[in-house]
Amino acid sequence: MGKKLLIVEDEDEFFFFYEMMLEDTDYAVRRAIDGVQAFEMIQSDTPDLIILDLLLDQMKGEDFLKQLKSNQGYANIPIIIASSFSPRAYKSIFDVDPNLTFLEKPFSQEKLLAEIKARIG
Repeated sequence: MGKKLLIVEDEDEFFFFYEMMLEDTDYAVRRAIDGVQAFEMIQSDTPDLIILDLLLDQMKGEDFLKQLKSNQGYANIPIIIASSFSPRAYKSIFDVDPNLTFLEKPFSQEKLLAEIKARIG
């Protein structure tokens, strides 16, 4: 089995979009619908990479990011932010991790795969 991706996305249509883009790859894809569920999943099976939406119920993406990066056990998991808003709307997230990748929705399959491969192969 390939590398493990955790997609933190609360909207079914966007998650379906990811599934379609990643179906012919060797990546193992799991989904969390918010930051709370994502933390539970990470503790039981740490992913190689996280794709994170920022507008989520319960625990917002930005709060999830801050909590994840403050935890030594998970701070090095690469994260790709995927949002319908421009990165200028979320400048403060780059204070948490200046190495974040930001993909503005919608994006192409080629762009997504290139960003994933650049981080985890």
